[in-house]
Amino acid sequence: MDDEAKFDKFRECAVEVLKVEPTQVTREARFADDLDADSLDLVELVMALEEAFEIEVDEAELDGIETVGQAFDLVAGKVA
Repeated sequence: MDDEAKFDKFRECAVEVLKVEPTQVTREARFADDLDADSLDLVELVMALEEAFEIEVDEAELDGIETVGQAFDLVAGKVA
């Protein structure tokens, strides 16, 4: 799976969990400011991403992640 396909899958999860438009989910988008996501939304998103990509994300790895791009890079780095 190439990066574009991974991002499409990531975007699908974000759209479903965060109830936003696909066009809002860009690598530069900030979860709090641009997507109006709170901490509970982000926990749900991580769970959805873990299931979709068959990975595990440790809570400590989420520290400092504010943008879609940062979260995507974390997820993509775990996908075999």
